[in-house]
Order: sequence, then C-alpha cells, then structure tokens
Amino acid sequence: MYTINDIEKITSFKTWDDKKKIDELLRIDAKIYAHQGSDSTKAEIEEGRRNSRKIYRAIKEIDNDLGSSFLELMDK
Repeated sequence: MYTINDIEKITSFKTWDDKKKIDELLRIDAKIYAHQGSDSTKAEIEEGRRNSRKIYRAIKEIDNDLGSSFLELMDK
C-alpha cells in the first residue's frame, strides 16, 4: 500500500507502465479525500489539497495533458 510519501518512487518505477503509475497515484488521491469528513479541520482540508496538487504534478510528468487537466480543474 503506497502513500503520499511514495510519489517519487511510483513515478520512477521502470517495470510499471504509465497507466499503472497514474492509477496508483489516483488511488492515493482518492484515499486522501475518503478520509476527510465534516469533522475535518480547515488545516486538514488544505493539506489534502496540497497533497492532491503534488499528485497531479506527478501525473503531469507522466501524461502532460491529463495532469494539466487535473490542475486546471483544481484551480477553478
């Protein structure tokens, strides 16, 4: 099970294809939001957004169009 701390490791895997890397990064992103709730503090929510941005930048390194789309949607 990978976490936000493994982004660089995931992007550098030679045996994984791009789809598998992106799928794993999005799984980590989904887990971030799954653990937030109405009782989450503003700081926790902001930390989740910062971590998502890190993930989307890593995705952009793998697939520029997809990563750019995620980052644009996040900024709206």
